[in-house]
Amino acid sequence: MTTNNRPETRLATRLAFVAAGFAMACWAPLVPFAKENVGVDDAGLGLLLLCLGVGSIMAMPVTGWLAAQIGSKPLIMGGGIGLVLLLPLLTLTSSALGLAVVLMLFGASLGTLDVAMNIHAVEVERDSARPLMSGFHAMFSIGGFAGAAGVTVLLSLGLNPVQATICGSLLTLGALLLAWPRLLAAKGGQPMPFALPKGIVLLLSVLAGITFLVEGAILDWGALLVVGKGLLDHAHGGVGYMLFAAAMTLGRLTGDRVVGRFGGRQVLIVGGAVGVLGIVILLVSPHPVTALLGFVLIGLGASNIVPVLFSLAGRQRAMSPAMAVAAVTTVGYAGILIGPAALGLISHHLSLPIAFGLLAVLLAVIPASAHLTTRQA
Repeated sequence: MTTNNRPETRLATRLAFVAAGFAMACWAPLVPFAKENVGVDDAGLGLLLLCLGVGSIMAMPVTGWLAAQIGSKPLIMGGGIGLVLLLPLLTLTSSALGLAVVLMLFGASLGTLDVAMNIHAVEVERDSARPLMSGFHAMFSIGGFAGAAGVTVLLSLGLNPVQATICGSLLTLGALLLAWPRLLAAKGGQPMPFALPKGIVLLLSVLAGITFLVEGAILDWGALLVVGKGLLDHAHGGVGYMLFAAAMTLGRLTGDRVVGRFGGRQVLIVGGAVGVLGIVILLVSPHPVTALLGFVLIGLGASNIVPVLFSLAGRQRAMSPAMAVAAVTTVGYAGILIGPAALGLISHHLSLPIAFGLLAVLLAVIPASAHLTTRQA
């Protein structure tokens, strides 16, 4: 019987993760331009970002069901092509309603690709004698770094946002076309079940949601924060997310060794504390270089928190491991997709720096609860 774990299927999986991370990160440097194009305030932008989250969350369960019927390959390609077509429209749309529609479709495409590529990754890893998932997710972070860096460089060279996104779409399309003939054609099995989290799983889910919320805030609001403080101009606003993604990638590539040596509890304590320190530096520093160091610390601190939480969810006994992981995943995605919209509303009524300060308070819950989390799970 032919194994799913072959060099070509591993390559296809990595390309899918790179494409997803790359296309999503291309959006980060564009947020200030999109906000200016449609003429909304922070609250209005928060509602628009909610459309992106709603699109993703609506697409995710449908994708899981469809993958069981037709396999992950057509869904990976369909979601990826959707990102390719919609990315330039994010900068071409000049009305709030039009941007809301495009963001919802962009989110649906991203959610489709995200679920389908993870199902594909599970099928490949199942036939492997060693873990592969962390490496696949590291490719997502690598794609994120490349996407934010690429668009930032193109804008710095004088290209307008539309030209920069067309370049991003072409590179995303190239990765998808390379992956296409190498993707598994088999059906993706049954969708993972979902149940409301209970016991320790509820705590793990909340902590995952907080961590993903921080990631989403850096993606959607990081550029606006440094531009609004006058630390960087619009063309260089994406540098912060670029450094965040690079630090996240480094942390994930070394994460298995770090967790193996120091244990999950220490990773939660130190990682959470480093992330909080990064947010504080980002908020209080009057100098661009020091503020950018904050992005690096946030990325390093957050990089291995979620993998540890997923590992704890798989070992606890309050729920079945499959249902626990599904619950943590769902709440986590709610944090990364819906949280930034709430951040916009807080920013509108208070300020964006205050909203980020509240993020630091939330992130501090992770090291504060590390002993309870690792004792119970």
